[in-house]
Amino acid sequence: MHLDRRHFIKAGAALSVSALLPRGAFAAFAPTPAEWRRFEVTTRVDIPADGKPVQAWIPVPSVNEAAWMKAEAPVFGGNADSAELKTDPESGAQFVHAVWNGGQASAELEVSAVVSTRDRLVDLSKPGQGASLSDEERALYTAPTRLIPTDGIVKATSDMITAEMTTDLEKARAIYEWVVESTERNPETRGCGIGDVASMLEMGDLTGKCADLNALYVGLARAAGLPARDVYGLRVAPSAFGYKSLGAGSSNVSKAQHCRAEVFLQDYGWVAVDPADVRKVMLEEPPKNLDLDDPKVRAVRAALFGSWEGNWIGFNFAHDVPLPGSARETVGFLMYPQAEIDGVEQDELDPDSFAYAITAQELSA
Repeated sequence: MHLDRRHFIKAGAALSVSALLPRGAFAAFAPTPAEWRRFEVTTRVDIPADGKPVQAWIPVPSVNEAAWMKAEAPVFGGNADSAELKTDPESGAQFVHAVWNGGQASAELEVSAVVSTRDRLVDLSKPGQGASLSDEERALYTAPTRLIPTDGIVKATSDMITAEMTTDLEKARAIYEWVVESTERNPETRGCGIGDVASMLEMGDLTGKCADLNALYVGLARAAGLPARDVYGLRVAPSAFGYKSLGAGSSNVSKAQHCRAEVFLQDYGWVAVDPADVRKVMLEEPPKNLDLDDPKVRAVRAALFGSWEGNWIGFNFAHDVPLPGSARETVGFLMYPQAEIDGVEQDELDPDSFAYAITAQELSA
């Protein structure tokens, strides 16, 4: 297989997006489970190796939730000396690990996966619909991570937010409202941010993007004893509700990564949470710099505690992921392709120089 790096990097801009346009103009943001949609997501890697050894780790969709996402086994090929689908034993995150021993002018790999997804909604007015968590799962999703501690200033902040709350639902919602009101989206943050929760609180700088703001929610929830998790994924289609900021703008989704979050409530099961997207709407939705009381903001603020739209796929829930063969001990989260040339880490936030491109195509149901 030969890949023209310059061609596929620029391909997204040339593709017609007529098939991706929203089904209607701006409407009340109200995701509701309905028909399933199928997407094929393809990551193409063409790294200028210049004869040096190369390794790459390409995340693939590995979230399977009966109500809202089904991931099929990926297929992959290229000119690697070895390529294998790997599974992180702790988190279940999956990725293709490819190795080029040296001698190639370019390291080429293509990874494709088909994912079915749909809107999700938990009716918070009807308790008693939740599943249970095993002791192992509860321990995993309340544990601290390298960037998300649950003690110190994180615990103190969580206690302050939830001091007057008695039920898990009240605590989870209070933390959500606090994050919405206390943070801001920073357009200068590279990628989706790094999610260093303690540093954000200690510095008093509650700005960033989705991997920062939603990780803050997860950390505060875990510190309150609520199982919570980040869901690292990718926007693959425009919003059906007319929100330009909440969907992919073309078939080229190389920079459309988005981290969401979930909190587990005993009476409801896993509940969708995305305060970061509320802040994204405020900053980016025309005419931009909207207030919290703007109708568009109020609509998504109400909906994004309990629901989200199925124009997005999830890769994994993983933190502190070890990459086999890597010079690094772990990566904080695995949402972007990763690579090393002769042991030197490449910039995963710069697809053009890396070089990789990710495209998404909706398939017939």
